[in-house]
Amino acid sequence: MPAFYRTYRPKNLSQLVGHEMTVATLKNAARYDRIAHAYLFHGSRGTGKTTTARILAKIINCEKRRMNDKFREEGEPCNECSACREIDAGRALDIVEIDAASNRGIDEIRALQEGMKLSPISLPCKVFIIDEVHMLTTPAFNALLKTLEEPPAHARFILATTEIDKVPATIISRVQVFPFRKLPAAQIAGKLTRVAESEKLKIEPAALELIAAAADGSLRDAESLLDQVAAFTGEENEITLSGAEQIIGQAGYQRLAELLKFIFTGDGEGALKAIHKLKEGGTDIVQFNKNMINWLGHLLAMTANPKMEEVLARELVREEIKTLKQLAETAALARQIELTKTLIAAHREMRYSPFAFIPFEVAVVEFMSNQKHSNIL
Repeated sequence: MPAFYRTYRPKNLSQLVGHEMTVATLKNAARYDRIAHAYLFHGSRGTGKTTTARILAKIINCEKRRMNDKFREEGEPCNECSACREIDAGRALDIVEIDAASNRGIDEIRALQEGMKLSPISLPCKVFIIDEVHMLTTPAFNALLKTLEEPPAHARFILATTEIDKVPATIISRVQVFPFRKLPAAQIAGKLTRVAESEKLKIEPAALELIAAAADGSLRDAESLLDQVAAFTGEENEITLSGAEQIIGQAGYQRLAELLKFIFTGDGEGALKAIHKLKEGGTDIVQFNKNMINWLGHLLAMTANPKMEEVLARELVREEIKTLKQLAETAALARQIELTKTLIAAHREMRYSPFAFIPFEVAVVEFMSNQKHSNIL
């Protein structure tokens, strides 16, 4: 069975998650036949750049869109004509995908130029998708620049990169640029819910939220993690939070909230037991500390300005917001800031320590030792 991220890859623009402005712009370009000769999609891994490039390749070559004026108003590929089916199956010879990470020299770009001169074999347009374009050498970029300046009418170019700062300004000035930002955990969780329902997986909401958060804004990574956790459950198809934590090696926000509550209320015994549980569970404590710092950032924002709840709701799930509000009542803003600084300092030590748990534990003990009404000692 194909991996989840391949099985549930979007087939049209409307199925893309979290890129509303890009979707609206590309749809309008398709409706009014204003598709540019070259695009650059940039952003974090797993956010939909290559998927969007393939959808755009279908739109450019879709037979129904060309023949049916009413359907053209959809701004989408039909996914039914021979062109759409060939592109989806990866059999279209006129859709050329190049991985610039392993084909980065001028010879590869010259071969592209020669292939570009030839008329399309079966589709109206040739589409060249160059992934990780920032990896091209300087001579290769110079050759690509000439290609982008004077492309034949039957050629379109879609460049994709995770590091736009390494793409020369001369290239950027000749393409339409679209950002693909990291996706909020709430949107990722929504897509994972639909996948789980389709696969008939039983998954605890907390486990699903953990997977969404662990993906760090990458929908592809989230779907891969869900696939991995589902494989662990076997025929039972039931995914619990503890099972997901063991497989992923990360703890859910409930563990973060629990430990923070112990720290802020001065419950030293509870804090040390919570840290011990993290050790026993094989949690990646460096990542846990990083997540805790990030979560404290949300807590600081909500404590300083309750109106930030509306902003955070776009990124976090409802239960996470509720937990943050409850935790905000346990500690003053100054204490939250002090703990954040303490954990940031500990993070620097943890990255290079062979015993990463020790700097973290010391940081918690020191912070609580300075806290009134703490029973840490």
